[in-house]
Parts: sequence; C-alpha cells; structure tokens
Amino acid sequence: MSVRENQRLQLQPLSIPSRLLLGPGPSNAHPAVLQAMNTPPVGHLDPTFFTVMDEIQSLLRYAWQTENPFTIAVSGTGTSAMEATIANVTEPGDVVLVGVIGYFGNRLVDMAERYGADVRIITKPWGQVFSLEELQTALKTHRPAILALVHAETSSGACQPLEGVGQLCREFDCLLLIDTVTSLGGVPIFLDEWDVDLAYSCSQKGLSCPPGASPLTISPRAWKKLQQRQTKVTNFYLDMTLLSKYWGSDRVYHHTAPINMYYALREALRLLSQEGIENSWQRHRQNAEYLWQQLQDLGLTLHVEREYRLPTLTTVRIPEGIDGKAIARQLLLEHGIEIGSGLGELAGKVWRIGLMGFNSRKENVDKLVTALKQVLSKSI
Repeated sequence: MSVRENQRLQLQPLSIPSRLLLGPGPSNAHPAVLQAMNTPPVGHLDPTFFTVMDEIQSLLRYAWQTENPFTIAVSGTGTSAMEATIANVTEPGDVVLVGVIGYFGNRLVDMAERYGADVRIITKPWGQVFSLEELQTALKTHRPAILALVHAETSSGACQPLEGVGQLCREFDCLLLIDTVTSLGGVPIFLDEWDVDLAYSCSQKGLSCPPGASPLTISPRAWKKLQQRQTKVTNFYLDMTLLSKYWGSDRVYHHTAPINMYYALREALRLLSQEGIENSWQRHRQNAEYLWQQLQDLGLTLHVEREYRLPTLTTVRIPEGIDGKAIARQLLLEHGIEIGSGLGELAGKVWRIGLMGFNSRKENVDKLVTALKQVLSKSI
C-alpha cells in the first residue's frame, strides 16, 4: 500500500469505553466541567478570557487558603507546574534539600539537579513521613536555600504533616516548596497559615478536571528570590517573570493558552467553591474511611498508618500469591473500573485506589468493593 493510499484510510469516529477512574489520577471529570470544556473558545487575548483567568486566580487562592498575588494555572500537566517551581527559584549552586518519601520526591531531586542545584536528600521508607524534629535536624545540617516536600505522596498514599515546617524554614532562612498534586481540593491545606512559599498541583485529581491546566502559587517571599536571580530562568515556557505580564494587568502575550482547559478548570474550581472547601475535605475523609473499612472487611491490609493516610489515595497491600496486575486488569476489562499499581519501591506490592473530587462518593466505593470481591474470589 502506498503512502498516498494509506493517507486516505477512513477511521471510524472516536469511541472510548466508559471507565470509573479510581486509580491515582486522572479522576472522572464532573459533567459540568466537560460541558464548560466544550464551550466555543474565544481568543487568548480576549477581555472575556482575561475575566476567566482572573476568576481562576481568585478561586485557586480560596482552594489553597492563600492570599498570594501570584497564583495562576500553568499551561500543561502537573509535571509542568512542578518543574516551574524548581526552574524559577533555583539557580546553579543553590542548596536544595528534598525530603523523599516516594516516587515524586525523587522526581523533585531529578528536576533540581537538572537546573544546577546542589541537591541534598533525606529519605524515609515509602509510606512513612518526616517528623518535625527530623526536618529541623536536616535544615540545621544542610542550611538549604529551598526545602522541597511532597505533601501528598501519590506513590505511597502518605500525607506529610506540614504544621510548623514553614516556621522552621524561616528560622533557617530558606523557602518551603510543597507538592499538592494529590491533596488540593481533597485534603486540608493552609498555605499562608503554614508559611508555604511555593506550591503546585494539577487539574485532574481532586479538582476533577481533565489534565492540562496546573495550579501554581508563589509567595511574596519566594517572588523576591525570583526577582533577585543572577541569571535568567533557563526555561522560557515556564518563566514566571514573563508569565506574570500575561496573568497580571499588562496582559502581554507569552504563549497561546489552552483556552478550553481554562474554561474547564474555572468550572471545576467554581464547583469546589460552591460546595465549600471544608465540606469537600470532610466528604473526602468520610468516603476514605468508609473505603478503608470495606477493604479491611475483605481481609486486605492498608500500607500506611491511619494517622498519615491520604483520604484521596489509598495504598492496599497485595495479598501473597495474588497477581496484582492481573487483578487490576480484570477490574478494568470486566467491570470498567481502573485502579493503579505500585510505583518504584512499591511496584508489585500495592494497589493504589483513588477517591478524588467528583469520584469521592460512597456509591463508587460500593461498586469497587463488589467488583474486587468477585475478582479476588476467582483468584484464590
């Protein structure tokens, strides 16, 4: 068959099976978010679109409980917002201390090294968290410019406590950077109260929006470090000194924003605000506790101690003699339910079950547990 003939092949219209997404992300988008996403786009320099951008900024400040003036959505997935935080406040030679409690702590290490940082690492077994005393000792030892922690470690299901950490960072004159990819919208976050300087997230988990527009916020303290750089930000696309002129009053073109993704994110944040952030936190917690009890009633063991478990992401130990990937595949193909497998040190050892945003509902727990019980009974 010639190239010309191949180019004329006719495909059928796109058809994707319906899935209940109970893995580590994405979660199912709320119908109102999908409807907003289908709104005809205007131009990225249209005054109407600027209003949408302003609303996104205000709603993100509410979700994060911050008054940071510079709070935006990065055009890209959560990894782009992750890299933006590192790229903007890290200069060659800066000591960056990363607390690694899972896969995404290691990703922060990799990114910081790529931007020339002098990276120092402290670690805990996957599923555990750092105590305030351990962090204090590390700050005293390494004297970093930046301390980077993952608030919600998606690979292990552990939630790193942050109370008091920001105050320690101020005592040691360093910035506090946190990953809230799997916590924003579903886990209590108080950026200003905790003295957090930089935070990033994504759209497709607790906000129940498709991936592609990722929250980022920079405190005035961190912005000052950015303004005092001796070198240009080495990533043009993620340079916040340039993007601030687009998101701020100047409205200077930088790149073509993903307009419909911003429509979707704005609607997702509006729904969160309508529910009330405290109500959303409570809903996630109640449904997670219901899930934990149902899983334990099946005889399954949860990986993280109750005190540090994420209400958005639960890691479940795979029983001896069970092929975890085969079970996950059966759930997907026979029941239309997605759950995640383990990453890194937990590969082959756990399943990862997400109850995030729109998906955090009791009926979804019941669907999963019923299906899991059927699939496991065939494997024993």
